[in-house]
Amino acid sequence: MDIMNPYETPATFKLHRAEYLVGFAITIVLILTHLGEIRWIPALALFAYIDLFGYIPGAIAYRRSRDGRIPRFYYVLYNTMHSLITCTVVVALWLWLVGPEWALLAVPFHVFGDRGVFGNFLKPFGLPFEPVASPLYDQLAAALRRRSAGPGPVPTPVDDLAVASPEAAR
Repeated sequence: MDIMNPYETPATFKLHRAEYLVGFAITIVLILTHLGEIRWIPALALFAYIDLFGYIPGAIAYRRSRDGRIPRFYYVLYNTMHSLITCTVVVALWLWLVGPEWALLAVPFHVFGDRGVFGNFLKPFGLPFEPVASPLYDQLAAALRRRSAGPGPVPTPVDDLAVASPEAAR
């Protein structure tokens, strides 16, 4: 929402995903437009490296974990490989070492698809590696709905927490 409250409501989450869907659609149009010019082995490698190094190790560790807790290293690995900064560095290195080519569309296609189609953004340490519904989020969403529903001044977050959790008011 803002720099002091970095969370999203269901509506802003949909808008955030929609921005990536636009990028995803553009990559699809470019891929279809240049289908015959794409070197598919490099394109598949560029598409796959992100999950081979960023997602699969953490997913395996998560599934093997008895309590769903895995080392932060897997989160860092996921976030690093799915970062647009890292992807830009990879594309820039490819451009410098190999040269420009349409296979590079696989990188934004992957990241924009993850975020726009699947809603997979960077992973915070405080949540399970794989998405799991949280009762805390449900409480937060309910408090945000109450804040936006009525006329008059918006109550402070402390007032919302008191309504959502009487223990928080004590």
